[in-house]
Amino acid sequence: MGHAASKPDPNAKFRVIGAGLSRTATTSFGTALTELFDGPCYHGGTQLLCSDESVIKRWIDVFRKTPIQNEEDKKQVHAEIKSLMDGYVGCTDLPGNAVVEELLEIYPDAVVICTVRDPEKWWQSIRPIVENANFTVLSWILAPVPRFRFFRTYHDALDEGNFGQAHFKEGEKKMPSRVTYERHIEYLKRVVPKDRLFFFDVRDGWEPLCQILGVPVPKDKPFPRLNDAAAVEGIMKSGIKQGMATWAGIGITAAAGLYTGLRMTKIL
Repeated sequence: MGHAASKPDPNAKFRVIGAGLSRTATTSFGTALTELFDGPCYHGGTQLLCSDESVIKRWIDVFRKTPIQNEEDKKQVHAEIKSLMDGYVGCTDLPGNAVVEELLEIYPDAVVICTVRDPEKWWQSIRPIVENANFTVLSWILAPVPRFRFFRTYHDALDEGNFGQAHFKEGEKKMPSRVTYERHIEYLKRVVPKDRLFFFDVRDGWEPLCQILGVPVPKDKPFPRLNDAAAVEGIMKSGIKQGMATWAGIGITAAAGLYTGLRMTKIL
């Protein structure tokens, strides 16, 4: 994780569906899973924006087929998700937390662990993005950047699929709000069997997590304390800088072409 996508390990067994929302220490949680199971974890933000462009396009196709309407769509969606997730010990954050129901069927031995934090602090963490970000402008900036140019399409497909239907009521603006946190918890309790659903606060450290997973507590190893916001924002800032530089280059090229054309026509 971080600024590099994790690579699948053919020997890794998928064990944990990390169902926590963004900004609930999903990066720390994913790093902890890697430590416990000695294998890569699929953290959405990194995998989507630091992998080959085909990855985000495949997830867009998955979301567009949810909610699943027929057996053929189910077969295709399950096959695609399995292809994307095989080789990892678990997943955290989006897109995994948007396909919990599908993952439950694909990996019947996996448990669902939702990372949690104080709901008000969660909202204060994500609120500036929701209220201040101009996604139309951002889409234009990212348009020439591989992977990032599909960012808006990805979120639109996400909002129209299972995730949007579970978290937004009809007629509501499809943007996170203060109630999104509680709706997510309610959704998980509704679709996940009780014996497979667990809630975990990373502030509690190794012991409760290891108890859930039935593994030994690491000795002399502090629990990972990473910054979700910094991890993803660093990737996004890199994409924005690349987009602005590309647009600047396009502008310079266009201006040079216009100047040459005007000279040739003797207007200048």
